[in-house]
Amino acid sequence: MTKVLVPYYSTYGHIFTMARAIVEGAQEVEGTEVKLVRIEEFDAVKDAMSEQDAYVHAQEAQKDVPVATHDDLRWADGVVWGIPTRYGAMPAQMKQYLDSAGALWANGELEGKVTGIFTSTGSIHGGQETTAITSLVPLLHFGFIFVGLPYGENPEQLTTDGIGGSPYSASTIAGPDGSSQPDQRDLLMAKRLGKRVASVAKALRS
Repeated sequence: MTKVLVPYYSTYGHIFTMARAIVEGAQEVEGTEVKLVRIEEFDAVKDAMSEQDAYVHAQEAQKDVPVATHDDLRWADGVVWGIPTRYGAMPAQMKQYLDSAGALWANGELEGKVTGIFTSTGSIHGGQETTAITSLVPLLHFGFIFVGLPYGENPEQLTTDGIGGSPYSASTIAGPDGSSQPDQRDLLMAKRLGKRVASVAKALRS
C-alpha cells in the first residue's frame, strides 16, 4: 500500500473542506491508504475565539479528526500539507508542529517522501503564492520531494476569475470576512493534487 498523509490546520473550515478533496483524489490511486489528521489548535486561540460562532462551528466539525503526531509522518510515503496563510506565510500552529519534528530531521526520516501544499487566503492577493513558496523551504530541509500543480493538468488556473490555484499549490479564497466557500474548481484542483502526490509516491515506492 502507498500511504498518504494529509495534515492540515483550519480555523474556519476552508482548509478542512479542501483537505477532504485532497483525500478523495489520493484515494483514486489504486492501492493507496489515506490518513487525514489535524494540527492542534493553541489553547490561547481557543480562548480568544470561543465567542465567535463561525470559529466554534468549524472547530466542532473537525473534532473527530485525529491530532497529527510525528509517527504519522514516519508512516507516510507522501504528505499533502493544508497550510492557511497568516500574513503571507504559514501559521504558528503549523510551524510549531514542524519545529517540534527536529528528531525526524536529524535522523533523515522524512527524506525521499513526496509532498505537496494546499492553502487558503482572505483575498486573491493575500498570500496564496507566498505561503506555498515559503512553506516549501522547511519541507526541503526535511528532505521532501515537492510536487506542484502544473498548468497542463489544471487549465482552471488560466483564468481572470477570483478562484484559487497556482503552479505551487491548490488553494481557495475565504473572503475578507471568511464567508466565501471553496469554488468547485478549487476543489477539483485540490483533488488532482491529492491524486498527483499519491501517484508519485506510488511510483517512487515501486
